[in-house]
Amino acid sequence: MKTIFSLIKLTAVTLILFAVIYPLAIYGIAQMAPNQGKGETLSVNGKVVGYQKIGQKFDKSNYFWGRPSAVDYNAAGSAGSNKGPSNAEYLALVQKRIDTFLVVHPYLKKAEIPADMVTASGSGLDPNISPQGALVQVKRVAKERNLAEAKVKALVESKINTAVVGPETVNVLELNVALDKLH
Repeated sequence: MKTIFSLIKLTAVTLILFAVIYPLAIYGIAQMAPNQGKGETLSVNGKVVGYQKIGQKFDKSNYFWGRPSAVDYNAAGSAGSNKGPSNAEYLALVQKRIDTFLVVHPYLKKAEIPADMVTASGSGLDPNISPQGALVQVKRVAKERNLAEAKVKALVESKINTAVVGPETVNVLELNVALDKLH
């Protein structure tokens, strides 16, 4: 009987700790984060068009494409493919992405395709691509939008984010929103 009461007390304490105190502490910490932990959104004309830190699917020819996603851009299921570089299924998928990329970018050679344009990130939700990944798409996007390549290239260059540590990146959502504003 004494053991049962001890177990009931332990269960009650852990229930209160992990179902009440811990969630409230995390909620309190989130309130100090940008946008109170609800994510950094990007709005156009007062309407939210996406999240700046979560990759989104852009597959129309008149937009810049982001990194492929192993989870089809589902933020609830963030994950990589968990397949190694020697996995035949993974290699076939990457080759299919290369072939697709070359079909819509016939001016490129396979060796000119940046790796981030045909491989998914570890989370499957990377919102950024390399500047090279954006620049190889300039010709296609400019042609689709009847814009001068130099104008589209200048836009890409203006959207390159330099970090103190790590590589330069281009946020695809921000780039595409700015692209829609070009005339």
